[in-house]
This record gives sequence, C-alpha cells and structure tokens, in this order.
Amino acid sequence: MDRDMQRRLTAEFFGTFWLVFGGCGSAVVAAAFPVLGIGFMGVALAFGLTVLTMAYAVGHISGGHFNPAVTLGLWTAGRCANKHVVPYIVVQVLGAILASAVLYVIASGKPDWVPNGFASNGYGDLSPSHYSLASCFLAEMLLTFFFLMIIIGTTSKGAATGFAGIPIGLALTLIHLISIPITNTSVNPARSIAPALFAGGGYVGQLWLFIVAPTAGAMIAGYLARALYEDSAIVGTVVVEERR
Repeated sequence: MDRDMQRRLTAEFFGTFWLVFGGCGSAVVAAAFPVLGIGFMGVALAFGLTVLTMAYAVGHISGGHFNPAVTLGLWTAGRCANKHVVPYIVVQVLGAILASAVLYVIASGKPDWVPNGFASNGYGDLSPSHYSLASCFLAEMLLTFFFLMIIIGTTSKGAATGFAGIPIGLALTLIHLISIPITNTSVNPARSIAPALFAGGGYVGQLWLFIVAPTAGAMIAGYLARALYEDSAIVGTVVVEERR
C-alpha cells in the first residue's frame, strides 16, 4: 500500500471514529442527562459538528467522506476513484465499531447505566416514535439523497472554495432535526452498523434498511449530479478530494 493510500485511510478511519463517538456519544451520554440534557437539538448539532470539524481537519487528505453511502454516492457521481471505494468503506466501518466500543466502555462506567438501544437506528417498534418500515425507508433514502446533493453541489466548480464543510455540517444537523424521531437518524451505514452490534437483538436484524436506503439515496444523487454539475462526468475524477 502506498503512502497516499495510507494517509487517506487513516483520515477516513479517524473521521468516522469522531463522527460516531461524538454523535452517538452525545445521544448516549448527554441527551437525557438529568435536568440539563441536550435533547434532540443537541444531538443533531453534535453530529453536524463532528462532520464540520473533521472536514477541515482531514478532509483535504481523503475527501472527508466518513460514510460508506457518501463514498458510493461520490463514486457514482465520478468524484471518487475506483481504487478508493472498498478500502474507504472498510476503514469507515472499522472506525465506527471502535468508536462504539470505546463509548460503551466509557458509558458503562456509570453506576446503574443501561445501554437500551445504544443510539441504534430502527423502524417499527424500534423507531423512536414507532414509524413504519415504509416511512423509515423513504426518510432515510430521501435525506441521504439531499445530503449527497449538498455535498456535491458545495464542492462543484463555481461553488465558493474553502467553505464546503460549513453547509455540509449544517445539512447533517438539519437531517438529524428532521429524522431523529423517525429512525434515530442514520444516513450512514457505518454509523448504523457499529452501535447495533452492541445493542444486539432486533437492531441487528433491522440493519439492512440502514444500509440499503442510504446507499440507494446516495447513488441516485450521484447519477443526477452527472447531469446537473459539469465537473461530475468522469468516474475516477476525485474532485471532492481535491477541493476539500
């Protein structure tokens, strides 16, 4: 493995670790903290801040995907080289799992702590507000679609350079404000896989939705971007990675 690939994979690993540890950590530890809990709004902001901070910290190294759906959507749009797709996804999932493991160890240090769903995603009985499978699938697919459109649009030719991390982070915040009550918000298969492995039970059985729906939404956005943005025409042109 060459040094450039090592740097890219390290950036993706730490970026995804930070997203899961910061976002899910806020939900597990701080959302319902007695009296001064941060609630849905605080958790939504935490997820947005993780992407915002890591986009500027390591985004210029790897492109700042931190999400298998983003990687596949950008690849579909011609913004991610073929050779990066599988390695990126592998390290993203590994970073997410390690983040969840560390979070579990920290959270379990509190007396009488009960993991409950451990910030996992779910539909039906495991949805925070018991939304149906169809509602959850549509929400995840649509929100991931718009997330990719925002990512691609803000990093396209003609967009203000150097500022993409801000609208992307705010977009993820908005997505969480909309969908925490619906699915507990995924739009990221790695973020869904990792906590579900620790929550176990039905959460693992429902993981398929939080892999398929975000991936479908991201890839649809990628195909559309080829027609909408003039610099999204050739697979293997890593425009996002150069601009971010």
